[in-house]
Amino acid sequence: MKNKVILSAVLLLFSYGCNSLLEDGHNQQPYDRLSPDNAFRTEGNLELYSFSFYKILPSFSAIYSDDQTSDIMQRRDFWTFIVPNGYSSDQSSGWSWSDLRNINYFIEQLNNLPEDHEISEEALNHYMGLARFFRAWFYFDKVIRFGDVPWYDKVLAPDDEEGLKRPRDPRSLVMDNVLEDLDFAADHVRDEKDNSASTITKWAVLSFKSRVCLFEGTFRKYHSDLDLENTANDWLTEASDAAKEVMESGLYTIHENASEPSESYKELFLDRSGTPPSDEIILAKVASSSLSVLHDATWIFTSPTNGLQPSFVKQFINTYLNLDGTAFTDQADFNKIPFVDEVQDRDYRLSQTIRMKGYTRENGAQPPNWSYTNTGYQPIKFTLYETFADGSSVSDNSIPVIRFGEVLLNYAEAKAELGSLNQSDWEATIGKLRHRAGLANSNVMPTSADVYLMDTFYKGITDPIVLEVRRERAIELALEGFRFRDLLRWKLGKNMEMPWMGMYVESLDKLYDLNEDGTPEVSFVKETPGNKQPGVIYRTVDDVVFKLSEGDHGNIIFHDDFNRTWEDKNYLYPIPRQETVLNPNLGQNPGWEE
Repeated sequence: MKNKVILSAVLLLFSYGCNSLLEDGHNQQPYDRLSPDNAFRTEGNLELYSFSFYKILPSFSAIYSDDQTSDIMQRRDFWTFIVPNGYSSDQSSGWSWSDLRNINYFIEQLNNLPEDHEISEEALNHYMGLARFFRAWFYFDKVIRFGDVPWYDKVLAPDDEEGLKRPRDPRSLVMDNVLEDLDFAADHVRDEKDNSASTITKWAVLSFKSRVCLFEGTFRKYHSDLDLENTANDWLTEASDAAKEVMESGLYTIHENASEPSESYKELFLDRSGTPPSDEIILAKVASSSLSVLHDATWIFTSPTNGLQPSFVKQFINTYLNLDGTAFTDQADFNKIPFVDEVQDRDYRLSQTIRMKGYTRENGAQPPNWSYTNTGYQPIKFTLYETFADGSSVSDNSIPVIRFGEVLLNYAEAKAELGSLNQSDWEATIGKLRHRAGLANSNVMPTSADVYLMDTFYKGITDPIVLEVRRERAIELALEGFRFRDLLRWKLGKNMEMPWMGMYVESLDKLYDLNEDGTPEVSFVKETPGNKQPGVIYRTVDDVVFKLSEGDHGNIIFHDDFNRTWEDKNYLYPIPRQETVLNPNLGQNPGWEE
């Protein structure tokens, strides 16, 4: 593991030299840079070069911050992307191709190796598979963002006017090529399990393939305007088959702490050893204090200024089941239950996701901090118990990129969308996740649709199994960067207009002890009293930014003064204006034309 982390650090220097070389033209061979004649002779050369591909993986912050822009969380400000006339092609970004050029250059060199190279055919296929895996990842991200994009499988020369000015290729062609790349990678990337969870193996490839194919299958199913509905089931079948192969490998399982079952889930997100739990984690962004590979997750969730003060909304918290397996929303007046009561006897994952009774850090009990939260449901999933990381980017816990829990969810959803998820499938997927969460009757499949889920999050979905799989996915993967993309593929962007609702406040001027440690920490007031109680934060109900649903009591409603409007054009970003000026043949995505 140590050697791999060191090589990851070396990547920064190597990648800089490589990219400079590729941008300047690979016919130049200065003495201090790699050239085709000396960079592609041994397997060690290929391994070193391949580390430059890993920067295509999402950053630490992209994983734990992306859900701040979704329907399950509130943030302290508005997102211009969904403000009428607040976003245009002038602000759009993401049209960068240097990473692809780096990959295609590598592939071309492998196809034209010097005769005296020392690389076995097996090794060549492995590294070709790695390159094609990362090309698939690169293009998957581009398609999610822009839809149709030009497909390039070779390095363009600076004077290739035709290649540089070509129009975009159809989504269907690009995604067919992505699938072809993933299939090649699955067949040729080495299958030895990496217990450091830091490198790409066959199992990472197949897991990612299940993610890609689930996205594309459901996107085609629910976006009838693409006229690709007849191919949706093919992609869903590919998703379930890929996930099934990982499941049947026997190499991965759901991580469980036998002595402390209620602690199992959070151990996936707080590991500081440099070797995250590889029983479940297939690929991670591995952090290391000694090598200064660090991030700001703790700072994001413990600071009123760094980040966007993200907190979960009550509508999402309502979806966590009771420990007896019943729905919290089946009881009368579920939105009027005080915080200390609503969070009791719920799915174990709730207490490992938000601050509530029993949550402690090195300086003692930690209730929701109203300098940070605006709803009461303050995240803790990636927050270290130690406070050294509260004020800077020095968090050293590894962050999962792909884990077996997601693979189970991908399989369950693909089968549910195909209408073929059976009792055995349920027990092997949703049942396992719910068992770890301490839920009774975890292996019981639903027979009736949950009305709350239908009315609040999944309008138009009546299949009880699909609804429950979506419930489970949202809870299990909360804060791991999936939710917004899930809304895109399910065509549920309108959820982004949902009010930001918080906990129930029984009355103004009352002192609330939300973690029941005997010390009140917040009071909701119209005016801050002159005689403030030490340790209490007084939140002003100004009836503009921060209000209560019934005026002097009720659920917190935060920032309903923002005009958040989702339009169909928001399912894709606009092509950046400067790119369409350089290449008018690109055209523009629907609704973003000017």
